[in-house]
Amino acid sequence: MTQAYTTQELIEILAAERQACLQGQRLNLAAQPSGNIAIDKYLKPEGLQKFTAYQDFKVAVHNYQREHGISGIVWRQMTVKGKTITYPEVDAQLIAIPEDLEILKDYRAAIADFWQQVTLGMDIYLSINHGKGYRQITPADVERIMHRTQWATLWKSENINFLEIILQLGWGQPQEAAYKRGWPDSGSEYIHAVNPGNRPIC
Repeated sequence: MTQAYTTQELIEILAAERQACLQGQRLNLAAQPSGNIAIDKYLKPEGLQKFTAYQDFKVAVHNYQREHGISGIVWRQMTVKGKTITYPEVDAQLIAIPEDLEILKDYRAAIADFWQQVTLGMDIYLSINHGKGYRQITPADVERIMHRTQWATLWKSENINFLEIILQLGWGQPQEAAYKRGWPDSGSEYIHAVNPGNRPIC
């Protein structure tokens, strides 16, 4: 009996396949333009064939994950202001299997607590209009959003004069939550903390 691929092996396989598709080594020749003249004039057939070939391969990998129970979780570590957290996150190219969603739920409170500790005294903004705008909110608003969500993850942008810490609070499948692709079954809110007087840039 062959052993199933690991999470890391699937990530590496997808990265290699993505490169092969980008280089034109893989094409989905059946991929057709949308039929909308206004959109299709901007699409090159080969680009569409490359993109579709990779998407088809990715769907096959996701089916493999489901069939063999292969986790999509990778472990991240973040240090801010001398505090460190290790937390689970679903790789951007993989899916969360049911067990992964339970792990993510178990870590939600710890991630949110870490974010609250390291953002004390910072200005807090909620991303609106698909990240095109921001509205300042309060810690109480963050609490209300947190109670409606199932999982959390973190990002930070930092240089000498700037710090931004982003808390993504979501529900459903993480890969469907970004950009509202899976709305309403999957989705998320992005909360940005920046030093007073600054605005989010991510």
